[in-house]
Amino acid sequence: MSAPLAGKFQDHYALLGVDPRADLEVIKKAHAKFAERYHPDNPDSGYLEKYEAVNLAWEILSDKSLRAEFDKIKGIEKDEGGLKFSGVAFFNALGREANLRATVLCLLYDTRRLKPFAPGMSIRVMESMLDVSSEELYFALWYLKQRGFVLSDDKSNLQITVDGMDHLEQNKPLPEMVLPFVKPAALQPAPALTKIPMSNPEDVMEPESVLKVLNRALARR
Repeated sequence: MSAPLAGKFQDHYALLGVDPRADLEVIKKAHAKFAERYHPDNPDSGYLEKYEAVNLAWEILSDKSLRAEFDKIKGIEKDEGGLKFSGVAFFNALGREANLRATVLCLLYDTRRLKPFAPGMSIRVMESMLDVSSEELYFALWYLKQRGFVLSDDKSNLQITVDGMDHLEQNKPLPEMVLPFVKPAALQPAPALTKIPMSNPEDVMEPESVLKVLNRALARR
């Protein structure tokens, strides 16, 4: 799934000109109309960015689960039942959301550092790495893009900006703030302790034994 263009929230219903409660057939016809209008091969009204945006809208709204997630973000369900304040949960989320934003920046900074020639990360990959809900992630990305810390490249992948890197370096998060959000499978395994060869290649000293030898040497001083 691609990200909204230019780092902005994309209202898929408004883009296709359909009601949020429109059925799939109506959405399909609207997509076909706008896809034909903005197709790059159309000499009169071809517009690549609009074409990609229309295809993204169809990708989301034609998938039942993705559409349900988008509806939650847009607040369609709450409109039906009446908006209510989250109460204590709101205050508990304040610190958590700040840590999540730092985590997103850490992932993108690390990607930029390790893959300088391909520094982008898709939202789908980020979702697979983080143990958070789609609502939490999209809210964090909205904030980071508004601050100019994150942007979407020409392939709609997420990238950290120079301002985002400076912000992260000036406000270094602690591992205990970031790692709880990252799924264990998405973490690099810690480097294993290696055995240290002795003068005799057949003799090998375990790391714990090395510490004992050093302690005895220091005690003799």
